Amino acid sequence: MRVLVTGAAGFLGSHLVDRFLALGYQVLGMDNLITGNPDNLAHVMRHPAFRFQRQDVTAYIEVEGALDGVLHFASPASPVDYLELPIQTLKVGALGTHKALGLALAKGARFLLASTSEVYGDPLVHPQPESYWGNVNPVGPRGVYDEAKRFAEAITMAYHRSHQLDTRIVRIFNTYGPRMRPNDGRVVSNFIVQALRGEPLTIYGDGSQTRSFCYVDDLVEGIVRLYERGTSEPTNIGNPHEFTVRQLAEQILALTASRSSVVERPLPVDDPQVRQPDITYARKTLGWEPTVELDEGLRKTIEYFRGIIP
Repeated sequence: MRVLVTGAAGFLGSHLVDRFLALGYQVLGMDNLITGNPDNLAHVMRHPAFRFQRQDVTAYIEVEGALDGVLHFASPASPVDYLELPIQTLKVGALGTHKALGLALAKGARFLLASTSEVYGDPLVHPQPESYWGNVNPVGPRGVYDEAKRFAEAITMAYHRSHQLDTRIVRIFNTYGPRMRPNDGRVVSNFIVQALRGEPLTIYGDGSQTRSFCYVDDLVEGIVRLYERGTSEPTNIGNPHEFTVRQLAEQILALTASRSSVVERPLPVDDPQVRQPDITYARKTLGWEPTVELDEGLRKTIEYFRGIIP
């Protein structure tokens, strides 16, 4: 079996490459390296079952040979990236998804779209089931990412209905673990880096907003199960255990033994107040739920950052 992973040099894409190689797949990784990091793939570059192709997926994609699957993970995914690269984010969600779907159709391959919990916006329903249509501000600064993924879902379903393409859509909730970038603007990496450097931990708002944090190994397991035996319906993959941002800060301070203080800053525009997946559908169809507790996952992530933070 041979699969293409777009966004292969990213945080999630690189872990997905590792898992498919471990399962015995041939893997073609594709990335334009705008936000991806070549170091994330350095350990597999000489793997006999892996090949890397540097390419922008918003352009025409040409792949030699057969493909059994296309997993579309290319996109800026952190607030720092999509606020700095708004047009590129919209293009990869629209043009990039279109090109990747066209390739899957031409190859007769299964297609899996990496979507996001951001399609729910600042939700008015809590926790968020797949049936919830969301509360998104399409013209706000965060809208470039939210709407790119909402369009990507729509065109994926259009290909499924119009061309009978075998498709999957995973709605990914907050994920953390090794290979996160120190400066990517996500709350877990922000807090860990600040704690290790002895800098104040920056909380936006009063810290009462909630998030649900899924360790990357759990997430990848859910994605592989969805790819191999899921349905075409959007599927939430995330950890249903909810924590406030302030609780997360306190736990990271304890685990790092940091004496850093906590400072509050104004809440960004359209920042969600709550975020918690309803994973009933994943449990039912995939037999999946996360197994790594936050304390264990944070310890592994802190160990990784200790090795890369000067």
